This record gives sequence, structure tokens and C-alpha cells, in this order.
Amino acid sequence: MFERFFLMAGPCVLEDDGLNLEVAQELVRIARALNLPVFYKASYDKANRSKGDSPRGPGLEEGLQRLARVKAATGLPLLTDIHEPFHAARAAEVVDVLQIPAFLCRQTDLLTAAGATGKAVSIKKGQWMAPEEMAHAVEKVRRAGGAEVAVTERGTFFGYGNLVVDMRSFRRIRQAAGVPAVFDGTHSVQRPGQAGGSSGGEPEHIPSLVLAAVAAGCDGLFLETHPRPEQAPSDSTNMLPLDRLEPLLRKVLAIRAVVAPEGRGDDR
Repeated sequence: MFERFFLMAGPCVLEDDGLNLEVAQELVRIARALNLPVFYKASYDKANRSKGDSPRGPGLEEGLQRLARVKAATGLPLLTDIHEPFHAARAAEVVDVLQIPAFLCRQTDLLTAAGATGKAVSIKKGQWMAPEEMAHAVEKVRRAGGAEVAVTERGTFFGYGNLVVDMRSFRRIRQAAGVPAVFDGTHSVQRPGQAGGSSGGEPEHIPSLVLAAVAAGCDGLFLETHPRPEQAPSDSTNMLPLDRLEPLLRKVLAIRAVVAPEGRGDDR
């Protein structure tokens, strides 16, 4: 599933069917135009919102129904976050990739439950974790039966409310854990707690960080995107506008053609 350079993209949180399909249909068009594997990403529950009254999404059952409708309409493989071990088996009935949020990347029961489903698992690297430490999270998933695992870099805390991306992380993750290393170009520009208690963001830095990560050898990209980010109920300050996605990806693939003309980086 992660053999080729790929994209995980979609809105932060599931919205109504109209918005979900608007994004998904554009992703299908881009995937075909660029011959790029694309996973549709959206969360049915944002359980780690900064404030208790922040929108969380439609919840497990309704959210999975909305995701299933996206898949039926577009054929895109699906990715969603899980936050509780008991969610894993139920989500695996619908989605193709289970994602472990960064704040939960050391939670043994959650990693084990995800691995036990047999689905592909994407683990977000904690903002406080060294790349090499993620090998232990990967091993928990594999011991439970997970065959395909990826690790996603989303920046490291630099003081309070700021994230910095170490471009050495991709090679270090691959060498330590033996899995594809993905770059999250949108959460990496978050400013946690800097928007009245919610996460702010600096989306103007998304393109430069994404292109740098591709040049540094990442194996895939994670990009939250929305046609009208300012109206999004979650992560409105750091999503990539949907109409800017294809132009950025064309630059990405041009860089890939230079740095990895035969596939992945030279250490795989």
C-alpha cells in the first residue's frame, strides 16, 4: 500500500457529504492527472481539541457512514484517526489505513489494537519524540500483526507554541524503524495554543516545507486541504486551500524526478 510515493489528503474533520465529496472528487481528479496514489483522510472524531467546546466531528458511527459514502462515490482508499482501542476493529471495517495521533503514539493498547486489525497503520511522530524512538511504536504494531506501517513527521516542539521540522528525520526514521517516512506539511505549521487557546498556524510556510521534505527524501505527504479553510470547523488556520494542492504537487513530483528517479531514497 505504501510502495510508491503517495499522498494522504483531505479535510481535518469530516463535514457534511457535500463538502466531503467536493474534496474527494478533486483528489480523484488530481490522482489521475498526476498518476499519484492518494488516500482520502478525514477524522470522525477530533478527541484532542485544545478546548472542551471545540467541534469534534460526527463521531464513530455517523463518521464511518460518511467515509463509506466517500469510498462508494470515488473509490479512494480511506484513512482516519483512532483514539481508543475499541475503535480500531470497527473503523477497520470501513477504512484502509488507521492513523495513530501524535499525542498517542506511545499508547501500547491503541497501537496493538490497530495492528491486530491487519490494516495498514500510519503513526504520527510525537512532537517530543526523536526519530529513532518511533521504532518502538512500529514494533508494537508489528507484534500485533500489522504488516504495513508508516511513520509521519509533523514537527518537534521548539519552546512553547512553535514547531520545527528536522529534515534529517526522514532518513533516520527509515533507518531506525524500516518503514516509509511521511511528511505532514500542514500540522507542521501549527502554532499550538496561539489562537485564543486553540491552535493557530502559518500556512504560508507549507509549500517551502513540503518541497524541502521531498528534497530530503520523504516517502509520502500528508496534507490537510479544504476548499474554504476559513470555514473549516477544525484546523482552519493551517490547512492548504484545495485549489493550491495540484500546483504544489506538480512541483513535488518535479523534485522527486531529480532526487529519486527510480523510486524511494538511496537508503531503501
